[in-house]
Amino acid sequence: MRTYAGHSSAAASNELYRRNLAKGQTGLSVAFDLPTQTGYDPDHPLARGEVGKVGVPISHIGDLEALFSGIPLRGMNTSMTINSTAMWLLALYQATAERQAEAAGEDPAEWVRALSGTTQNDIIKEYLSRGTYVFPPAPSLRLITDMVAYTVREIPKWNPINICSYHLQEAGATPVQEIAFSMSTAIAVLDAVRASGQVPEAEFADVVARISFFVNAGVRFVEEMCKMRAFVEIWDGLTRERYGVTDAKARRFRYGVQVNSLGLTEAQPENNVQRIVLEMLGVTLSKDARARAIQLPAWNEALGLPRPWDQQWSLRMQQVLAFESDLLEYDDLFTGSVVVEAKVADLVAGARVEMARIEQMGGAVAAVESGYMKSALVASHAERRRRIEAGDDVVVGLNRFDTTEPNPLTADLETAIQTVEPAVEHAAADAVRRWREARDADPGSRARAAAALERLAADAAGGTNLMAATLDCARAGVTTGEWAAALRAEFGEYRAPTGVSGSIGVGTAEPGEALAHVRALVTRTSEELGEKLRILVGKPGLDGHSNGAEQVAVRARDAGFEVIYQGIRLTPEQIVAAAVAEDVHLVGISILSGSHMELVPEVLRGLREAGAGDVPVIVGGIIPEADAVALREAGVAMVFTPKDFGLNDIMGEIVGVIRRSRGLAPLEPAPA
Repeated sequence: MRTYAGHSSAAASNELYRRNLAKGQTGLSVAFDLPTQTGYDPDHPLARGEVGKVGVPISHIGDLEALFSGIPLRGMNTSMTINSTAMWLLALYQATAERQAEAAGEDPAEWVRALSGTTQNDIIKEYLSRGTYVFPPAPSLRLITDMVAYTVREIPKWNPINICSYHLQEAGATPVQEIAFSMSTAIAVLDAVRASGQVPEAEFADVVARISFFVNAGVRFVEEMCKMRAFVEIWDGLTRERYGVTDAKARRFRYGVQVNSLGLTEAQPENNVQRIVLEMLGVTLSKDARARAIQLPAWNEALGLPRPWDQQWSLRMQQVLAFESDLLEYDDLFTGSVVVEAKVADLVAGARVEMARIEQMGGAVAAVESGYMKSALVASHAERRRRIEAGDDVVVGLNRFDTTEPNPLTADLETAIQTVEPAVEHAAADAVRRWREARDADPGSRARAAAALERLAADAAGGTNLMAATLDCARAGVTTGEWAAALRAEFGEYRAPTGVSGSIGVGTAEPGEALAHVRALVTRTSEELGEKLRILVGKPGLDGHSNGAEQVAVRARDAGFEVIYQGIRLTPEQIVAAAVAEDVHLVGISILSGSHMELVPEVLRGLREAGAGDVPVIVGGIIPEADAVALREAGVAMVFTPKDFGLNDIMGEIVGVIRRSRGLAPLEPAPA
């Protein structure tokens, strides 16, 4: 039983963890901030606005020691949501455990072998959905392979990878795509480990036994429960037939769950409570496919960062199910169900067809590099959005039953979510600078850190397993940014396909009255201006959650705009340069990480300095109303949040903003 938590600083997060454990939480799930996830120290220019926002900043072993102060790691099960820098965080975790053991007067090696937990470490889904990748696919897969081989030998209770279908569903995956894409990722990882020769064939079952999965559970109870049974069936067959694993226990499909955050609504957010409960039931009632660990979101995550009280509420949901109800006391409740068996068979068949298609392309890595999987997800998400907008899929409180009484939970929005003070970033930046200065002021410490980084670079250039060099770096006080910079220098960086140009939105199919009307508005405005309307969709900062930006870009293209979308992780300067070079009529900024108050003003200032201050800027994201007011006062034309789900309405608003900025008369709004 976990809650996904971490923010502001290691000390503040440690206090939160200890409170949660005292309330009955039985494991920790660590959220890291975006600079930590993408390999930057808090004082790096790209970390601006992102430090401590969506997780805890960890810059070196001192931070990790502070994060787990008073929490003996030998007896803890810790899940760490970390991917491109997963090897680094595992090394810091091991080194921290070694120091805890020494302080307790015990054998560090015994503590290390007793460590249990998980590093997420699924880089394929980062290219497809979450966006915290750093290196190209080949070296990224090498880092994963080295971690798998190391942990199987040295930390045998550790799950070195958590293959994630969760984020695929967030990006729009259908249940079939969710199963097929994640299973194809598992094949890519297992094939790479086997091909590396680091694990003897006789011990390969140990590798399979440590592969875990992280799955999304949506609100469609029957479909989601059957999806889990389909996962179990396919994994059992795959590991037996492709990898020759005869031990049934080693073939067990071991998975944890974060129930669906995609379906949480800003409108009538109290409805999120019953959604979360239904989604939890989908992965607990079926004993033959029951989750091993569950973490639940909070009811107000579509509004902002949950408070400790909100996380407690989510924890209590699990405890009521486990200790008050009798739902966990019986054998599988669905064995023999004709309905369930038919649905599982349908999902298994569809997933195997899709897995075969990916195999023919050359596997998951090739399907990422070609853009196939990303385009498929963007198209699926576009279809999901279309169904919601058309009312074919009902979302209570959003597109139906939207009348409501005043909500006491959100009566004071300033206190309904937790905020991170701007001082957190300055403190973290100062702290990491002091850490490096203190380390380098001692000749011995400076030499040790330099030697560790030199070894890391040399091992990266060769074929040596990188865990030993990474552990040297962790113990020598190297920082997150220094470790990642050494590997960036050797491996290079990567920009994954956006999936927008190859995706299918509404397209030229029957557009419906609302989209047809927006197309007419775009056409008329283009004719009046004598040029096609061009908009730039940009994601500044380190926020890689691009699903919303992609859907806006696809719908804008379908509405007749020329769309410039360059993907994630752009600096404000790059966005300004692209807006000027492309001579766009509007800039749309998407930020979900909470860094809007730092980064949007930089875009506005850059446009003014470039002589393009008359180009309107709109902003979309998880933005509290007080921040939205401040952004509008700073010059932002419009602010959109998750309650603004109608993309055609947004397109009409964009046309209106452009017309006002160019001195054109307003046009008729789109029909409801």
